[in-house]
Formats: sequence, structure tokens, C-alpha cells
Amino acid sequence: MKIISRIIDKIASMLAAQIAKLSLRSLGVEVGANVTLWGRPIVSRVQGSTIQIGNRVVLCSVSTKTALGVNHPVVLRTLSPGAKIVIGNDVGMSGGAICSAQSVTIGEGTLLGANVVIADTDFHPIVPEGRRYSHADVAVAPVTIQENVFIGMNSLILKGVVIGANSVIGAGSVVTKSIPANVIAAGNPCRVLKPLVEEFAPSALVAS
Repeated sequence: MKIISRIIDKIASMLAAQIAKLSLRSLGVEVGANVTLWGRPIVSRVQGSTIQIGNRVVLCSVSTKTALGVNHPVVLRTLSPGAKIVIGNDVGMSGGAICSAQSVTIGEGTLLGANVVIADTDFHPIVPEGRRYSHADVAVAPVTIQENVFIGMNSLILKGVVIGANSVIGAGSVVTKSIPANVIAAGNPCRVLKPLVEEFAPSALVAS
């Protein structure tokens, strides 16, 4: 009976994933080949904006499919016409949210740990008068995460940040300024702690 139950669960998961992909495409999301969806992500695309999901991307929206669990399903949301979210090939994302009023780009091979949040906007103006309802003069700047970056769980990536290739961002970090390539960085605010060990750098692996 356990074997039958597992087979039924697997078939149900596969059907749910196919339905979720069809739902994404019906919303105008560009979905690449061999994308894996564990659970259904929450997706909201403003007319005239772009959401692209590359090949072999894994979006995990259920706690049973990732070691640490997730606080909520993956959220992909554009906030204005012309905004874009581009997720490169082989990216993995567990829970968390990406909100774009202008541009958020995730490079190939990047890992977004459980409950990471990325936003290219402050959402509300700094000026206090009418802040609750105003969307005027809201600060916005693109976010770029280059290839093979590893962002630890519960980190927050804010507007205008570039994270260089191969870098590691420690869990719980608040990234307010750009981080160079090939370093380990962490903290609130996030700062560079040390370079990646040379023998782990991709160039060293290729050379060997």
C-alpha cells in the first residue's frame, strides 16, 4: 500500500506541476524547458512587464521539498509596466519573493536560500506626508545578481545592488550596497568578510 501511495503522490505532484506551468504561461510568463515547480508559486505580472524563467529552474513553494522549509510560496511580482524579472538557467529558489518595479536579474546557476527577498524598490516614499497612500517619488534601482551566487536563507537584497559572480552571501544578511565577485559577505549591513578560497574558484577548477 505504501508503494501505491507513493506512486499516486508522485503522479499527483507531476499533474500539479504541469497545471502550475500552464497557469504561469496563461499569465504571460516565459517558462523555459525542464522547469521544476514544487507547489504553485504566487505570480503577478503587470501588463507590459516581463517575467522570464530559464531552463532547468527549480522553484520550491512547499516545505516538504526543502530541508529548511519555506515561510510562503515563491512570489514573483512585477509592479509597473516595463518592469522585468529575469531568472537565468539552473537557478534554484526556495520560498522567498522577487518584486520588480524596474529590473531584477538573477544569473545562471544562482542559489536563493529559503525565504530570500529581493526588491528593486522602496515601495513607499521617504516623505512622511501621505506616505501610506502615495506612490510618487519612490526610489527604484535595478538589482543584478550575477552567475553562480549563493544567497543564504532569510537574506534581504535591496534596490541598486549588484552581487558579483560566485560570491556567497551569509544567512540573514541585509544587502544595501553592491558586493564584488568571488567573496564571502554577510551581516546587517552586509559587508565583505574574505575572498573565496582560490582552489574553489571556477577559474582554478578549470586550470586544474
